[in-house]
Amino acid sequence: MPPLPRPILLLHRWLGVTIGLIMTIWCLSGFVMLYSDYPRLLPTEQIRGLEPIAPGAARMLDRIPIAPDTALASARIEMLAGRPVLRIRPAIDPGRPTAQMRALPSAYDLSSGRPLAPLSPDATLAAGRSFGARFGIAGPAERAVPLRFDQWTVQTFRGHQPLYRIDYADPAGSTAYVAGNDGEIVQQTTRRERILGWLGAVPHWLYPTMLREDGTLWSQVVIWTSLAGCFLVVVGLWVGLARLRRTRDGRIGSPYRGHWWWHHIFGLLFGLLTLSWVASGLFSMNPWGFLDSMAGFAERGRLAGRLDWAATRSAFSSLQAVPAGTVRIEAAPLGGRIHVIAIASNAGIARFDATGHPARLSRPELEAALARGPKLASLELLRDEDDYYYAHRFAVKLPVWRAVLADDQRTRLYIDPDSGILLRALDRNARGFRWLQDGLHSLDLPPLRRHPLRDMIVLPLLAGVTLICATGTWMGFSRLRRDLRRRWRRVRSRP
Repeated sequence: MPPLPRPILLLHRWLGVTIGLIMTIWCLSGFVMLYSDYPRLLPTEQIRGLEPIAPGAARMLDRIPIAPDTALASARIEMLAGRPVLRIRPAIDPGRPTAQMRALPSAYDLSSGRPLAPLSPDATLAAGRSFGARFGIAGPAERAVPLRFDQWTVQTFRGHQPLYRIDYADPAGSTAYVAGNDGEIVQQTTRRERILGWLGAVPHWLYPTMLREDGTLWSQVVIWTSLAGCFLVVVGLWVGLARLRRTRDGRIGSPYRGHWWWHHIFGLLFGLLTLSWVASGLFSMNPWGFLDSMAGFAERGRLAGRLDWAATRSAFSSLQAVPAGTVRIEAAPLGGRIHVIAIASNAGIARFDATGHPARLSRPELEAALARGPKLASLELLRDEDDYYYAHRFAVKLPVWRAVLADDQRTRLYIDPDSGILLRALDRNARGFRWLQDGLHSLDLPPLRRHPLRDMIVLPLLAGVTLICATGTWMGFSRLRRDLRRRWRRVRSRP
């Protein structure tokens, strides 16, 4: 192979000092990420920490000052430290100014009919105490610490200001985070999760608080660092192939010794894998928008239909009783018709129609709702995972309705059989993202989803890539130190 120009080789060498170090950190933190993700409060965990709803809470809506034709994206009733509250999220409505939609309160106190006032520290502590008791935290809530955000709330802080961190006196070092504007629990962590987060997700995602606070800056740093990493690997592969030599006994080998030999040989063995991991990490940021997907937003609205406050209030008020242990009452429209679901603390769901009568979701009803969009190619009740709906880091609900649309995208919809709510939607771009990002980067492939086979294959591969990055970084630092010493000697030798 022809040699590369000297400036490219020099750029490869000196970029290896900084970008190589970052890539080494990516690899080392990747060992942790195989077993522990970024701490997050899953929807089922949030539900587990809610109080049972007070009798008659769903019929206390007459005094809520919301215009009947207000379009909603969601509406639900929960308890907040002994008080029933209504939580709503306005829909994107082209007929209403954005400022007007943002001005609509997100939570109402059903006892008074007024918008929920920002919580005091004592009220926030009471909300955290209630959550901890039901969630299973083995210790009382000690204090509520006001904060803007911290390392574990950089994903959620923007819509929940001010935030309060609730510290619990339990052996696990548990914390919960309460939104001061509406009392919603938005995060929960333990000491173990935080330690593993610092060793895994934070360095792997370049996620320090000061950088992640600015989403645009963080995105650009990750994109350009990944691009530089791709450049390093491509140049390294080219040089590695060009430097192969035939030995005296006729075999092809490396002319190097020591660290250089390890870097040369393992770079050739694991170079393409390294490139695929760095490139797929770049794809996860979708830098050029070629994997943009609006399937979830478009299909969720099409499947559910329009939800307004008048229909929601009527359906909520029609509920005469809900199953014992219900902790959330939520609007679940389907096919333009309003339904209500009652969710228990164990995530069990009971479904009711607009008149308050039990209404289990049937196949004909789902087919009628799907008929509002593109023609239906297939509809089946999926009892096992498939390539796009599966449990890897987090559990998925099964069985689930899988609908494949006969549109040009062959869009796949996964629908909750108890509530009719769309759980996941994948068009062509979303399926491409699944393979380019999850498939390449996490090796999230059907045969490798189960331990110990995953460990037996992925751990040696990750160790090989780590060796490439670590030896390359060491060589870069060694060369830099040698050049600095040489320059220093020249300076000292001058009169």
